[in-house]
This record gives sequence, C-alpha cells and structure tokens, in this order.
Amino acid sequence: MRPIRSSDIGNYLYCHRSWWYRKNGAHSENQMELAAGTQLHKKHGRQVLASLLTRIVGMLLFLAAVLLLVAYCTAQVL
Repeated sequence: MRPIRSSDIGNYLYCHRSWWYRKNGAHSENQMELAAGTQLHKKHGRQVLASLLTRIVGMLLFLAAVLLLVAYCTAQVL
C-alpha cells in the first residue's frame, strides 16, 4: 500500500479529475495552454517579488527620512 502524501491530498482537493489522471499516468493534451499558464505564473511571481522589493526600499527610505528629521530637530534644539 502506497503512503498518501500531503501533495496528493492538495491535488485531489483542487481537482479530483486531475488527481485521477496523474495517478493513472495519463498525460494532458493541452500542453500549449499548460506552458502558457506556467509562463504567466512565472511572470506574476516576478511582479510580486518586484513589488515586495519596491515596498522594502520605500520603507527604508521613509525610515531614513524620519531619522534625518529627528537628527535635524535635535541639532536645532542644541
């Protein structure tokens, strides 16, 4: 008896038919659409990463501006 993997459960919950086909070794006939979907997911992943990096840079610049403002105000008081 083959152990049940968590990825099998996830695949089954996502699409019962796809899980059954994969289990029985059937290959999908829409390879072009699958390849296009894979490329779309890669592009989206790059966009998400770029967005995350932009957000981090923005937060760092904001922190630097606040620190410079505090340093300026402190220098004016002294």
